[in-house]
Amino acid sequence: MPTYILLFGAPGAGKGTQSAILKAEYGIPHVASGDLFRMHLGQNTALGQLARAYIDNGELVPDDVTVQMIRDRLHEPDAANGAVLDGFPRTIPQAEELDGLLAEFGGKVDVVLSLKVREATLLERVANRALTSGRADDQPEVLAKRIKVFLSQTLQLEDYYRERGLLAEIEGERSVTDVTGQIHAALKTFAGL
Repeated sequence: MPTYILLFGAPGAGKGTQSAILKAEYGIPHVASGDLFRMHLGQNTALGQLARAYIDNGELVPDDVTVQMIRDRLHEPDAANGAVLDGFPRTIPQAEELDGLLAEFGGKVDVVLSLKVREATLLERVANRALTSGRADDQPEVLAKRIKVFLSQTLQLEDYYRERGLLAEIEGERSVTDVTGQIHAALKTFAGL
């Protein structure tokens, strides 16, 4: 059965860093909704054109567009054994869609790793990232809006996954090594990995 690990956290929480570690250790791809959006935007696909206005304004892309991008990516051969999902789902309707989508692949969400980082730390991290990334969505005003959207709209997912017994809260302000250690402990407890 494939393994699906969900990384949850605001922009700047460390999802990309920890996803890269998990990808290397477990041999499953890092599927980041933001990367998929940027790829579709760069290739000017139909899905990318639909997503562009939302991303440029720091808003959530509509569920049907996001779910189709994720579905297409999970159909690729390297995702046959599962994936580390980063930045998806962001709403309860997306989480419900994800359940059905993963069932198509014979899987389910095994664990949700929620990286907990204070807003002040997030703003500092994303300001530093904006200096080097060159990404349109890393501009300070867009990032501040993305953090506020996350805090207002997606934190409800914690309760959704907590009620299902899948949520592991990770102290995301520690060193990368410490955060990775917490993640390994959660993976052992929740997914037997």
